[in-house]
Amino acid sequence: MATVSIRINGHSYQVGCEDGQERHLQAMAQLVEKRVRHFRSLGFTNDNHLLALVALVMADEIEDLSQRVLPEATTAALQEAEYMRTRHDFTQSRLADLAERAESLATMIEQEYNEEAELPDASGMSSPGPISTS
Repeated sequence: MATVSIRINGHSYQVGCEDGQERHLQAMAQLVEKRVRHFRSLGFTNDNHLLALVALVMADEIEDLSQRVLPEATTAALQEAEYMRTRHDFTQSRLADLAERAESLATMIEQEYNEEAELPDASGMSSPGPISTS
């Protein structure tokens, strides 16, 4: 686990994070600091009040995003699932058609072979006996 030093509202904090997430954590701290500076420029000076406002605004943004993005993602996932189901049904139908054609061709070949087996060859001898697929 890594430890990152961040600075928010004039205070330094040592924060733990997963290895490799140090830059991401620093970037998030910079976003919070940017909001703190914005509210400070509006005249808010009480640290607790300032941080509470920043937390509320960021929570509101997360809520707005989740209410907008999640339904869009759900709709997209449902559309993708319907598309995949349609493709699956088409493929299954196509495979059934091909299997039926293959069976039909096998029956035709078997019938032709059996008919030829009954005919004598040039030497007057008949061909080997009929074949059966069963």
